[in-house]
Amino acid sequence: MKKLEAMEGVESSGNQTEPRDTYKIAYIIHFLLGAGNLLPWNALITAVDYFGFLYPSSHVEKVFSVAYMSSSVLVLVLMMSWGGWRRKLSFRLRMNMGFSMFVLSLMVTPTIDWIWCCSESKARSSKAYGVTVASVVVCGLADGLIGGSLIGSAGKLPKQYMQAVFAGTASSGVLVSILRIITKASLPETAQGLRTSAHFYFIFSTVILLGCIVCCNLLYELPVMQQHYKLLQDDLPSSGPKFWDVARKIQWLALGIFLIYTVTLSIFPGFIAENLESKVLGDWYPILLITMYNVSDFVGKSLTAIYVMKSIGKATCACFSRLLFYLLFTVCLHGPSWLKTECQLQRPKYQQWRWLCSWGWDWFLAQFLAGSGSFELSL
Repeated sequence: MKKLEAMEGVESSGNQTEPRDTYKIAYIIHFLLGAGNLLPWNALITAVDYFGFLYPSSHVEKVFSVAYMSSSVLVLVLMMSWGGWRRKLSFRLRMNMGFSMFVLSLMVTPTIDWIWCCSESKARSSKAYGVTVASVVVCGLADGLIGGSLIGSAGKLPKQYMQAVFAGTASSGVLVSILRIITKASLPETAQGLRTSAHFYFIFSTVILLGCIVCCNLLYELPVMQQHYKLLQDDLPSSGPKFWDVARKIQWLALGIFLIYTVTLSIFPGFIAENLESKVLGDWYPILLITMYNVSDFVGKSLTAIYVMKSIGKATCACFSRLLFYLLFTVCLHGPSWLKTECQLQRPKYQQWRWLCSWGWDWFLAQFLAGSGSFELSL
């Protein structure tokens, strides 16, 4: 109990006041690190118009999803099954390595475009696409390294820091989407304008990641965090719980999380970005659709502040019900044409507002997919 009080920054038995996070600097840094963890993934999928222009014959979003998530899961599995290397590599080193990998891989896309921008040959386009996919794999490896380290570290600290990390991950998609809309809208809708806007977009995203590296190293210099880490070192258990013992206790929760990610990532972004289109919005449609998806994701994660489902059984059933999205999206894509019909404004004076009504049922399904999934994941 005394250690808990000390970690919360209250007076200990020795009448010494423990350092407090007075200006919420540690909280803000954890928020930024959480946002930075998902920023590269959101940056890649939100630039769907740019990658579609560069590689029109490739299923970019679907390939990116498989490449990124498979490499990320691989690192997470290694971190859970082989804990010895975690003691050899400090948290600070792992975070710096991960964000450095993010920076390098995210700059690959504009760099190869600058090098091969004047080339129209299929051979060079194929090589550029291969290098881009390889950079996505590196991003996934970095995501697993940072995500596993950051969540594991925040889980040992007072609960507000874990909340800050998840709040950061929730806001990351919205912030990146706004950045993409601004960069795209600021330049003419030409091939060169699209290229330039995407280059600025990736450069700005990289600058944010460089800021995350600074924040990661600053975190260790804060007195409040030094005190937390000291308390953790003094309270280390003699032996940790076995992996399979923990797995048996959380098997239903783990299955629910597995279903959430499986259903969501098999539909978004690949299916949504490539199989759905708008005659009114053109190449703006996937960007706006992904933006609203990210907004719904943020809202869903925020709803747990109002209501939390306490029954594990009900939460697991809700996760299983997500399998219905496969049926709903299949019907929407291959079913009656009225399911894909866009609302049209006929009067000329209202045409500037046509984008507000250019949504079919697929749009509503996408928002429900995002909101429900993020809510269930936050439980």
